[in-house]
Amino acid sequence: MSVSSSTSCTEPAATGTPSTGDGGFRRLRLHIAYDGTDFHGWARQAGTDLRTVQSALEDNLSLVLRTPISLTVAGRTDAGVHASDQVAHCDVPLASLQTRSIAGDPTTLVRRLARLLPEDIALRSCEFAPEGFDARFSALRRHYRYRISTSPSGPLPTRARDTAHWPKPVNLAQMQLAAASLIGLNDFAAFCKARPHATTIRDLQRFEWFDVSTAEEPETYEAHVTADAFCWNMVRALVGTCLMTGDGRRGNDFTTELLGQTERSSKVPLAAACGLTLVGVDYPEDTQLAARAQETRGLRTLPDQPH
Repeated sequence: MSVSSSTSCTEPAATGTPSTGDGGFRRLRLHIAYDGTDFHGWARQAGTDLRTVQSALEDNLSLVLRTPISLTVAGRTDAGVHASDQVAHCDVPLASLQTRSIAGDPTTLVRRLARLLPEDIALRSCEFAPEGFDARFSALRRHYRYRISTSPSGPLPTRARDTAHWPKPVNLAQMQLAAASLIGLNDFAAFCKARPHATTIRDLQRFEWFDVSTAEEPETYEAHVTADAFCWNMVRALVGTCLMTGDGRRGNDFTTELLGQTERSSKVPLAAACGLTLVGVDYPEDTQLAARAQETRGLRTLPDQPH
């Protein structure tokens, strides 16, 4: 997806670890929420003291479980990007799950970590993962929400951490037309920072704009964006493109023209990271988790491209 220093939803490398208990391990499924304002993104940055969501969680989980913990996440978020329902998994030795602190019940980690984690991050739930579950590769789709104010005074101060400011008024209908033209299986190279050996083909399943203005929050809009996966910076680039169309600086055919490009376009602006929140990740039925993970690992192509 796409965020500040990485992308709102750039995904991590695969671990290849089995879903459950081979070799005395069990896989845990975690649901996490965080205010990304003061984090340098999700991913731990080796060799630095930068504050990241991953490092805060892994360090405290390792402390409670008394073993090194490594998390695999559904979608890595960049600096300044938030999550209300991020999903991750980790593999824990059975012996560590039997410590007196949790006594074999992973749900108790919610209470234990609430005492240790800073106020801007929370473990919302934790449970044993079903067979075949992989937080990244088993996912069917990710849901993001982007919140923006075009009011001359900017966002309401109490919403300033999750609502970006756009300095020009916008036409909602024009933004929706631009968004609708991007729906479907497309190569979004113009909207992404390329990664080596990674495809930029994605299935954008939903991109809708809403006027959520109130008396307290005039000229406030939300974009709801869903895809099977997102490239680096993709969500913020999609939003920024629609905003420039909505404020009149780009024509109605601008987004369609971008779909024909094969590399990142310098004409595509990135909307500010603070307006972006990962709000959910969908998974198939438990019996389909392993098959979905196997399918996702394959290299994606467009229908008219050779495989």
